[in-house]
Amino acid sequence: MVAIIKYNAGNTQSVFNAVQRLGYEAIITDDEALIKNAEKVIFPGVGEASSAMKYLKEKGLDTLIKKLQQPTLGICLGQQLMCQYSEEGNTECLGIFPIRVKRFPPTDIVPHMGWNTITITRNNILLKNIEDFSDVYYVHNFYCEPSEYNIAETQYILPFSAALQKDNFYATQFHPEKSADIGEEILKNFLSL
Repeated sequence: MVAIIKYNAGNTQSVFNAVQRLGYEAIITDDEALIKNAEKVIFPGVGEASSAMKYLKEKGLDTLIKKLQQPTLGICLGQQLMCQYSEEGNTECLGIFPIRVKRFPPTDIVPHMGWNTITITRNNILLKNIEDFSDVYYVHNFYCEPSEYNIAETQYILPFSAALQKDNFYATQFHPEKSADIGEEILKNFLSL
C-alpha cells in the first residue's frame, strides 16, 4: 500500500491516479496509523508553506513524517516542506534536509511553470534509466538551494535543486505525475524501492 499524505495541499488526486496507473494500491490519508504502516509514502503538494505546516502540526504529521522509516517521496511543496526553512510565510519546516527554501528573484518569468531540463549530479536509484538533460514539468515560485543532498539540478534564473535524497527520503521539485514518460519512470523507480 502506498500512502499519499493529505494535508491541506492540492495535487493529491493526480498523484493517486499516477500511482494506480502503475498498478499499485494507494490511499489518500492523514491517518497516522495508515501512513506509518504503508510500504511507501508520498508527500505531494501544491499550496502555501505556512498553512500546510500548520495543518501538519495540528494532525501530528510533522512529527510522524520525520520518523518514517519506509521510502518517502516529497513532491514540489512536499520537497520544500522536508527542508529546514522556507521564505514562504517565514516558515520553519520539517528539517529532514538542512536546506533553505528561497523565493525566486522577482521577474516577469516567475512562477517557473512548464518544462525544463534536469542535470543529474549524482547516481541515484530514483533516477535510474533517466538520461541527463531530460525534461520534467515544474510549477513553483520557491526553490531549494543546491546542497550536498542534490541528485539533480535545474537552471532557471539560477541553479536550484531538482531532486534530493537523504537516507529513506527522496524529493523532487518537479511533478513526476505530470512529467510524461520521464516522470512515470521516476515514479516506477520510487515505487519499486
